[in-house]
Amino acid sequence: MNIPMVNLRPIIEAARPAWRANLRRLFETSQFILGEQVADFERELAAALGAKFAVAVGSGTAAIELCLRAAGLGDSGAEVLIPALTSPFTALAVLSAGCRPRFADVDAEHLLLDAESASARIAKRTRALVPVHLYGQPCDISWTPRGLIVAQDACQAHGAAQFTKASPYVAYSFYPTKNLPCLGDGGVVLTDVRRVAEAIRLLRDGGRSGGQVSRARAVNSRLDEMQACYLRAFLPRLSEWNAERVKLCALYDQLLAGCDAFRPLARRTGSVCHLYVARAARRDRLRNFLADRGVMTGVHYPLPLHLQPAFQDCGARRGELPVAERACREVVSLPMWPGMRRIMVEEVAAHVREFYGF
Repeated sequence: MNIPMVNLRPIIEAARPAWRANLRRLFETSQFILGEQVADFERELAAALGAKFAVAVGSGTAAIELCLRAAGLGDSGAEVLIPALTSPFTALAVLSAGCRPRFADVDAEHLLLDAESASARIAKRTRALVPVHLYGQPCDISWTPRGLIVAQDACQAHGAAQFTKASPYVAYSFYPTKNLPCLGDGGVVLTDVRRVAEAIRLLRDGGRSGGQVSRARAVNSRLDEMQACYLRAFLPRLSEWNAERVKLCALYDQLLAGCDAFRPLARRTGSVCHLYVARAARRDRLRNFLADRGVMTGVHYPLPLHLQPAFQDCGARRGELPVAERACREVVSLPMWPGMRRIMVEEVAAHVREFYGF
């Protein structure tokens, strides 16, 4: 059978009555920007994820950028340390904020920001750290030095932890493949600090606080009402869907146990299993083998950030961050989504076992 990397149809159908009711209300009010759907979603999300405030924005990238701007680093040229293994949008958000990304290595077991590598790369101009809760795994930031601003990238970790207890700047994405998705682009900043929430609200809307006067250098990045309709419908099912992801990952683990050539990443307590990622020998040949049998796979991510052309002047050369560099040659993501049938997982696993001969 053909098995895609992600299939959104089960969650869309499961929440159909709720999002249709929300859309009806939206069309009745006809306020399509910063109306009641976004306001209600912000309150509901903050309550669901254990934060005092939520400010919805246009994307996860914008959420990270606005965290740095709200922290006073906008257009400062300050250095911001991030892991070399993550989406390029994390680093692009740093650049958009007028800062300079710098990169640290990841740990070999979870592929999360490595404390030892990051500590060694904190320099005089380093003002902030952007740890990434990659693949739905909570990243440990308890070691972070005092005085360093911590803006957390939780774009793949909806529901993994109450991240606002660790720092007042937490960014999420609602890209369609996320644990909590919308059907386009969207993002949010969660915080427990009122002044941070107020700053983000000002910055997302052109520096305006009602009226047409811009009071700060800002951006135009607002979650639209239609996406909030879907998000409000999906949010009550987030815990259920996260639990289903955990079960699917456990099934993959069971079916693929015993093969040294295919090693699933270790998962930390509280992981919400955004992706099922393994380190695979002959990774590209495996992907071609699976594709020939109708199984789609992904690579998250194929090239560490310090080796990408957009960030070539960011202070790290080939060979300096070896764990990230090797991981990018080995990682593969297998299909997984809420509503995926057990028989599909069994078929994917059978093909992987066939490739490796175990």
